[in-house]
Amino acid sequence: MTDTRATVLNGLRLEIERGGYYPTLVAEAVESALADESVDAYVVHQETTLDQSEIRRHVTVLVLTPTRLIVGHTDEHGAEGTSSAPFATTSTEAVRLDRIGSVVVTRTVAHPERHSPGDPPAEVVLSLGWGAVGRVDIEPASCSDPTCEADHGYTGSITADDLTLRVSAAAEGPEVVARTAEFAAALSAATARR
Repeated sequence: MTDTRATVLNGLRLEIERGGYYPTLVAEAVESALADESVDAYVVHQETTLDQSEIRRHVTVLVLTPTRLIVGHTDEHGAEGTSSAPFATTSTEAVRLDRIGSVVVTRTVAHPERHSPGDPPAEVVLSLGWGAVGRVDIEPASCSDPTCEADHGYTGSITADDLTLRVSAAAEGPEVVARTAEFAAALSAATARR
């Protein structure tokens, strides 16, 4: 392992550990998916949600390599079904960069009239599509005649919905928003080269 690769991997591990959410499990899953590839960029996003009376944690790890996007998800589950103890599930998906069809970055900026180049956004939403998951929205079709009672069938749209990651300065801190924007720029540049 080169010194540069080791340094970047250590930074990724530290970011995973900083979240405190089963860091050994999360790091092991991500590093296994990396194989021997180097890491060009990464972002770690912790999310806590309330599910009725339980608190559940979720972590998403995105890692950009020279040839792939590694997407890792780890979820916490309470005791359910045949399990008498809480458990966690972790999964990774390796997506070839040439499969990524869209990188959408939505930035929310407070006081846009005062915005200057380089000012950080208050929120970043990163949406990625590579064709694994799609959402179909269907609704009844209509015409412009308000008195028409004919059946015009249905209309709809298919939207790539593989991954959406939202981070805000208020919830996660400005450094996580900046890191997510930097990751999005690196991923966008890498897909442009493919």
